[in-house]
Amino acid sequence: MKKNKLYLLALAVATLSSCDVQSQAQIGKILNQVQTGGTPTTTEMGLGIKQALELGTSHGADLLSAKDGFLGNMAVKILFPPEAQKVEKTLRSVGLGSLADNVITSLNRAAEDAAKEAKPIFISAIKQMTIADATNILLGSKDAATMYFKRVTTAQLMEKFKPVITTSLNKVSATKYWGDAANQYNKIPLVKPVSTDLSDYVAQKAIDGMFIQVAQEELKIRDNIGARSTSLLQKVFGYADKKK
Repeated sequence: MKKNKLYLLALAVATLSSCDVQSQAQIGKILNQVQTGGTPTTTEMGLGIKQALELGTSHGADLLSAKDGFLGNMAVKILFPPEAQKVEKTLRSVGLGSLADNVITSLNRAAEDAAKEAKPIFISAIKQMTIADATNILLGSKDAATMYFKRVTTAQLMEKFKPVITTSLNKVSATKYWGDAANQYNKIPLVKPVSTDLSDYVAQKAIDGMFIQVAQEELKIRDNIGARSTSLLQKVFGYADKKK
């Protein structure tokens, strides 16, 4: 029986890095057969953290890419750019609050569109993760995985998000709303005209929001035993708990 378990584990290790998400789900079922007791091997730790991060990042990306994923979540909701918040305040003070609301809604809709691009980028980063990376994440700080993703995915996320954001801003009329808002503000006597690159701003805020969500998912698996949905996760994170 023990030999069979070792064989299943070796098979999973050999195929995990090259398989697609559906196949990985099947491998996950195999890994559920791993005994939860004892000290996990480095291979088990690597597989465990990868499994946890795939579940967490996929769930986080799905949440943020849904309607109101950004707009309805105050932790990640995108507001007027800091240098333009005086624009919002002034517009609301002169009875143009609906125009300000339109700008905010359109910015968040654009971020929700872009969030759909995040999942494959995170999955790719997980596949490329070394055993050493995975072990350091498992036994590291509570945001070790989030810091890893920031380091290896930020450039790719910006590359993917920026064109989607630009297209979406036009699709949801954000550029028009912002232009209208800026024009109305700039007509007010004695104010300093404003100009903001919305695509850069929204793309960066969308990425920041993704990492906030990833951090929440990471913390959930580290601190919430009930979130450890497989035998492998229970074994690996149970071991990590003891090492704290």
